[in-house]
Amino acid sequence: MTKEIKFEQNYINNKLQNIVNHDLISFHMPGHKKGKIYDKLGYGKLVKDLYKMDTTEIIETDNLFSAEEIIKDSQDRASKIFKSGQSYYLVNGSTCGIQAAILATCKPKSKILINRDCHQSAINAFILGDVEPVYIKGSICENTYTIQGVSEQDVISAIDNNEDIKVLMLTYPSYYGMVFDLEKICRYAHEKGMMVIVDEAHGAHLNLSDKLPKSALEQGADIVIQSLHKTLPAFTQSSMLHVQGDLVDKKNLERFLKIVQSSSPSYVLMSSLEIAIDIHDRYGKGLMDNLLNDIENFEADLSKIDGVKVIKGHDATKVFISLKDLGINGYDLEEILRYKYNIQVELSNYYGVLLICTIGNEKNDFDAFLEAIKSIAKNFNKNHDLKIKQDNLNQKEAELIHINYPNIIPKKVLSPREAFYSDKKEVKLKDSIGKVSGEYIIPYPPGISLTSPGEIITKEVIDYILICKEYGMNVSGLKDKSLDIIEIIEN
Repeated sequence: MTKEIKFEQNYINNKLQNIVNHDLISFHMPGHKKGKIYDKLGYGKLVKDLYKMDTTEIIETDNLFSAEEIIKDSQDRASKIFKSGQSYYLVNGSTCGIQAAILATCKPKSKILINRDCHQSAINAFILGDVEPVYIKGSICENTYTIQGVSEQDVISAIDNNEDIKVLMLTYPSYYGMVFDLEKICRYAHEKGMMVIVDEAHGAHLNLSDKLPKSALEQGADIVIQSLHKTLPAFTQSSMLHVQGDLVDKKNLERFLKIVQSSSPSYVLMSSLEIAIDIHDRYGKGLMDNLLNDIENFEADLSKIDGVKVIKGHDATKVFISLKDLGINGYDLEEILRYKYNIQVELSNYYGVLLICTIGNEKNDFDAFLEAIKSIAKNFNKNHDLKIKQDNLNQKEAELIHINYPNIIPKKVLSPREAFYSDKKEVKLKDSIGKVSGEYIIPYPPGISLTSPGEIITKEVIDYILICKEYGMNVSGLKDKSLDIIEIIEN
């Protein structure tokens, strides 16, 4: 007789099971949307058996770090589908791909050109490899305060002003689906003898439709890192790295992939990657056509509701919705959707919520979201339980925030590695002006570091952070969540 197991102290499993039982509607990562797409397309049995396939390097299972059999064949198929020169499976997320790409192409004490709003994993690679970043400023959307990405001219100017740098790294598309003319930049960088790495974590789906922006590989990037779990139906932490052209030393790249990935790579995650790639190949274009049609109708219906704004990006699968004109900020809207309507968005900021829509979503997901927004818009001023903060959302405040945003890259006196290993001490935030920061100061929105470790803290930054604090905006990077104390580095 099988002994019954008690689950009282299975804290993670109990919470996850609760989410499953409540049939949460997903407009967030991962892209398989709670596995619905697997059941829909007939992969359900395979996915449910994955735990039985959790194995290691034994007879007939090959080896990720010297693939010669099944893993090599699977990666070769992926390379053919994504039209790369060579593709590698990543089981430590895009984080390890970004770090391997930087470490393999930048020697210690060398420099790299990179967008200021780069992912934290790139900063960590600079610390590990003692690489010096030269930042390119990005632009901010005035309506949503979200990251728009770099401008082509700013990148070209940065290339011209840094002819000694041989590696350029850019994020494309942005978290919010904004893009730029990457093909023009790649072409110009190559003319100058510069290699291009692209963090395309949010763009693994782009080659599924001509209605979407071109993928980074199509536009000539040398190394491209993609998070298949974000926008395709793969398990969380499942990613890929693609290489093309002859500028990349593949053997060196492979050496660093061995360093930054687990020595026990997950076969469950590799299986998940293969399933996502199979769905992409066999069903992807048709599913994407259906998705884009659903999104178009969804946005049209939302736009008919008074007080509701839909901010469109270049990538139609990223939908940003604002109810600020109704007096509902994004943070409150996210909670209302989750706890009243059982809908979870990807993220919220002060101005609205972001939906990540993938081929795992279906029409009834959009129908449910539309009905929720209709209900909120109709009843928000009658329902005190919504905790609306109308006094925090007036035009004067919005103008104040926009005027004071210090979108200037501060002076750097220490490299990321030097700053990381330097001794630090705590001071009052108001007393830190002119000091060397030991922490990141990242207001959200827009999610760009105003000051990073090793950079001089300016009065403009401190004034802006105090505004953020006054109006309840999120600021990450500082250990002190009250925003009273900051760590500085003494020279």
